[in-house]
Amino acid sequence: MTLRFGTDGVRGPASDLTDALVIALGQAAAQVLGATTFVIGRDTRESGERIANALATGLLRGDAEPLRMGVVPTPAVAWVCAQRNVPGAVISASHNRWSDNGIKFFAAGGRKLSDGLESALESALDTALEALVAEPKSSPRAAVAAADTDTEASVRAWCDAIGAVVESVAPLRIVIDCANGAASSVAPQIFRSLGLDVEVLHAQPDGRNINDQCGSTHPESLQRAVVGSGAALGLAFDGDADRLLAVDELGNLIDGDQLIALFACDLRERGLLANDQVVVTVMSNLGFRLAMEAQGIDVVETPVGDRHVLEALARTGSSLGGEQSGHIVFADLATTGDGILSGVRLVDLVSRSEAPLSELAAQVMERLPQVLRNVRLETPRDDIAEFLAEAIAEEVAAVEASLGTRGRVLIRPSGTEPLVRVMVEAPTVEQAEAAAGNLVAAVVRACSA
Repeated sequence: MTLRFGTDGVRGPASDLTDALVIALGQAAAQVLGATTFVIGRDTRESGERIANALATGLLRGDAEPLRMGVVPTPAVAWVCAQRNVPGAVISASHNRWSDNGIKFFAAGGRKLSDGLESALESALDTALEALVAEPKSSPRAAVAAADTDTEASVRAWCDAIGAVVESVAPLRIVIDCANGAASSVAPQIFRSLGLDVEVLHAQPDGRNINDQCGSTHPESLQRAVVGSGAALGLAFDGDADRLLAVDELGNLIDGDQLIALFACDLRERGLLANDQVVVTVMSNLGFRLAMEAQGIDVVETPVGDRHVLEALARTGSSLGGEQSGHIVFADLATTGDGILSGVRLVDLVSRSEAPLSELAAQVMERLPQVLRNVRLETPRDDIAEFLAEAIAEEVAAVEASLGTRGRVLIRPSGTEPLVRVMVEAPTVEQAEAAAGNLVAAVVRACSA
């Protein structure tokens, strides 16, 4: 078996990330990224330490020194990479269940790898794996332990940098859900350092409870806690803390589109939104686009994946971008999505506005009903996007005509699974569901023919 990169590194069942495979990947990364020093962080999954050890072993084989940060949020690794101008890797499967894991890389300076670097890394991996399999077995673990470096000071510096983003905030009561993940040890101290009254949920990781009925993928307990405690808002992170969803004081979920809309309008009012422009993916709600148009803010659209958002931010010189899922990038402050930084800026925004989050969110945009359906492919095919564009063109055109300017259709293959995702937005849930049902049936017919 070998590895191939998806929309954000490699990810899958942790058992697929064998020591030999990860060692070869580490050696290939050291060679391709030209590293003499390489930062490694991980989330709280029980497989994380094993995979980090194997990756460090491979880096040593490639003549790079691994600097082990332990359990830290993904944006902390990116920040250290930027500060030291070295590459790095995060062992995490983000919002996936505990039994999955993955590896995502940062180039020197803390930015995601380009397509060219990923292709070069895949090729170098195949070569390194062949050489490793042919070698006599050895045990390089002692060398890995000797190379470990105390990076607590770097983590503290990252925490201080986030706290320094705002000068002062009102002493609000907030609830944070750490998803039993990488935010568990650092998020509470960051928000408490701002003078906030912080209730903490799901910050006791045991290796298997990451994202388990908690965090940004399961915010129900956070919603109950916010209402029950009379908090001003709630913040939900994912397993590696690079995304954020929020909950208003009434218990309503505030998604990434709404958060980006709030930040865009606030930054524009203060003259801090570069080019009066925001970068989002094709999945952002039509209501977001209509709201930005009304505010005179240009929208730059990219394919799904925060890597594409980051590339567009760099290309256009924009300062804000993100995804509906809660990856939000403040390009003037960070090189990747940072859930904790987003949370700090949201608290600051609510504090300055002196209005409840529910009112702010309702004013900034009307979220149109959005229905998303997945169609599993029994026989995956590389040209599925092109095939469907032709095969179901008439059905898509008919739906788009019926919805007019108050609706939208998006059909795209998943970047990580053998799925076709069908998304429809419409003025009502009933219209969206009916249209999505028709398009799913069309996809199934086309793929079964």
